[in-house]
Amino acid sequence: MESSRAWRRPTLEAVAAWAGVSTATVSNALNGTGRLSEATRQRVLAAARELGYAPTSTTRALARGGTGVLGLTMTTYGDLPVPYTEIPYYAQLTLGAMAAAHERGYLLLVMPSSMSPWMWLNTPMDGVIHVGPRAEDPVRSILRERGIPMISEGRPPKPHPCDAWVDADHEAALRLLLEHLVRSGARRIGLSLPLHGDAYPHLIAHAYRSWCDEHRMPALVEEYASLPDYFTAEQDAVSRLLHHDPRPDAVIGVYSDSGHNILAAARRHGLRVPQDLLVACISEDPDYATTTPPLTTVSLRPDRVGADAVDLLIAVINTRSGVARRRLVQPVLIPRRSTRRAVRRRNGTP
Repeated sequence: MESSRAWRRPTLEAVAAWAGVSTATVSNALNGTGRLSEATRQRVLAAARELGYAPTSTTRALARGGTGVLGLTMTTYGDLPVPYTEIPYYAQLTLGAMAAAHERGYLLLVMPSSMSPWMWLNTPMDGVIHVGPRAEDPVRSILRERGIPMISEGRPPKPHPCDAWVDADHEAALRLLLEHLVRSGARRIGLSLPLHGDAYPHLIAHAYRSWCDEHRMPALVEEYASLPDYFTAEQDAVSRLLHHDPRPDAVIGVYSDSGHNILAAARRHGLRVPQDLLVACISEDPDYATTTPPLTTVSLRPDRVGADAVDLLIAVINTRSGVARRRLVQPVLIPRRSTRRAVRRRNGTP
């Protein structure tokens, strides 16, 4: 016997009732428009997921001559292949963006960094999230020629007043680490800094030097070329830091593998972590929970960056004006053993 109860597609009104908001609020939350708090936006998205509501964004896009497709591009470095999906930050960012696009009824097309200019110009998309723009970025310039909405993941090194971007708050991330290290007893904190064509290392360097000036601490920086072999280059930079007299009592790295490189350099110098040297880095790599010792990190929350990038891009597509075009995602500190010195008891034993 067949059931007489046929499945019906959930309506906008049903989502509004479930979330306890108006239909206009639901529409704004799904389209990235309006002035909504993040809590309200997330409540609406959760209600839509719970009810199985799929927005008709693709239908609307096709009606106005669009495609219902969003692009996510990775910056290129000439012909050098970059395995972005193997880097935890970009993998998490992509998954976060994909989930957010699907929630709003869009297809997210993740485009390889090795595409030819012809393909960049001809792939059908309603808008593009360009990840990691550089000062002289061929992808960014090609996408501008298309005249379609585009936002950046990361602040453009040469910003234009019309640029829209979502970024992690890198300055706040570095300050979280610096303040944590000071609470752990550090007084000479070194920084291993990559030389790069995007804004990230420049923001980090500025934040570090400003913090050192504010706290009357020495700025101990060693730079290294991030390509082609940044593993060896960073380990050499850390070795130079550790040759300072007096040497640093803590070292910070700012790339995904920096913690591994700093630990390797410390072993080369016969230093124990954390007894002789505190170590921390900015990274999403889960392996730091099991290194020897487990390493303190700051997460830039790339899944949230990806979701916010989709949210902002859809807002720009739908309104093209009156949208806050700059968004910062706040980082999270994950303290572990590498920044926790043993406390000595009164008899002098650890």
